[in-house]
Amino acid sequence: MVNIRMATVADLIEMQQCNLWCLPENYQMKYYFYHQLTWPQLLWVAEDFDGRIVGYVLAKMEENEDTTAPDYVPHGHITSLAVLRTHRKRGIATMLMRRAQLEMEQVMGAKYVSLHVRKSNRAAFHLYSETLAYEINDIERGYYADGEDAYDMRCTFAKHREREAAKKAAAAAVTEVAEGVGKLVTA
Repeated sequence: MVNIRMATVADLIEMQQCNLWCLPENYQMKYYFYHQLTWPQLLWVAEDFDGRIVGYVLAKMEENEDTTAPDYVPHGHITSLAVLRTHRKRGIATMLMRRAQLEMEQVMGAKYVSLHVRKSNRAAFHLYSETLAYEINDIERGYYADGEDAYDMRCTFAKHREREAAKKAAAAAVTEVAEGVGKLVTA
């Protein structure tokens, strides 16, 4: 069992260590500090029963745009997501992502969130596209330092809520039909 909680400054070294173990894209400590100081509610960690950091999400609000422009839309970006190999396939990445997205939308007023993922990273692509309902927005050629292309993906919060509501309605309808069939069988 893991605990998902907001990251603190004391967690940054373990977050960086997790990043170094899991990903080829690494960041200097000052980048973690910058995120922690600027968007503390968008950094989340997963800790195991011993209090060891086994995963994290590093997220931010995009700030390189003219916020006074008439077409400006506030949005967040997932900078980095990592879960130690020993703790994968337990839903930890999903929980971290959902928590960061919730904070982006409800606290920061984001309308959507973006991220980049290597074209070769099938597991991450599946997580984003199937589990979290991200859609490919573009392909960025040579995005990574080794020259690999990246999918630029987005999840629009309003669209995601509509999709989730439709799933719940469909599940309720199936339950209602099953209950009706059960009544017929017992009658």
